[in-house]
Amino acid sequence: MNLNTILYQTNAGITTITLNRQDRFNAFSGEMRKELLAALQKANDDKECRVIVLTGEGKAFCAGQDLKDIEGDQVDFVSILKNGYNPLIQYMRDLPKPIIGRINGVAAGAGCSLALACDFIIADRQASFVEAFVSIGLVLDSGSSYFLPRLVGSARAFELATMGNKLTADQALDWGMINRVADTVALDEEVMKVATGYANAPTQAIGMIKKMLNDSMHSSLKEVLADETNYQKLAGQTFDFKEGVSAFLEKRTPIFKGC
Repeated sequence: MNLNTILYQTNAGITTITLNRQDRFNAFSGEMRKELLAALQKANDDKECRVIVLTGEGKAFCAGQDLKDIEGDQVDFVSILKNGYNPLIQYMRDLPKPIIGRINGVAAGAGCSLALACDFIIADRQASFVEAFVSIGLVLDSGSSYFLPRLVGSARAFELATMGNKLTADQALDWGMINRVADTVALDEEVMKVATGYANAPTQAIGMIKKMLNDSMHSSLKEVLADETNYQKLAGQTFDFKEGVSAFLEKRTPIFKGC
């Protein structure tokens, strides 16, 4: 896989995907959207990958859409979203492996949406989140209008979306928008601690839990109870379930294989 705007590596079950357009603060070009989706697909197909860390190279996580990439009087937003951002965000939510967002700097516009689409978000204390769409006369896209009110509530979502306020990492943590904040010198240690935990976890169960939680957002209690029953049946057929029970009875740490 030849990548010009993405860095990709896998080690000890952890796949790190890095946005790499430092000169543009990792802002999205059409090429980077395609390459990020391809990298995620590769990670999904890779049996060695059990968790994904998504981050940015340099000072920014992702500055959103590169406006130089869509210069002109007639911007085809429908095509950009339907063929670019929407499949990318949907794939992230459907991917049955946990995605840790390592937010190393500003996450603005579509970059903020990208961060919110991750399953577990750890931010540098110096990072910030900005729903910058309104600043150029646009509306939320790339899933922000779905994720934001579910994370911070409708009142705060409206404020962030319509005022374009910059939210610090500490504020984002306080508002329930992200999971953890770490000082710059401790960011990698914190990310690796979480990533290693998932790399050694029962991968199939994690994937099923992710889908169950996603589906519960638009399901009735009756539907959720039925899903829990169906997925528990599947989880109970895995090697990791048998290993987990054996380890518990033998009073030892389980060695999950992700199968």
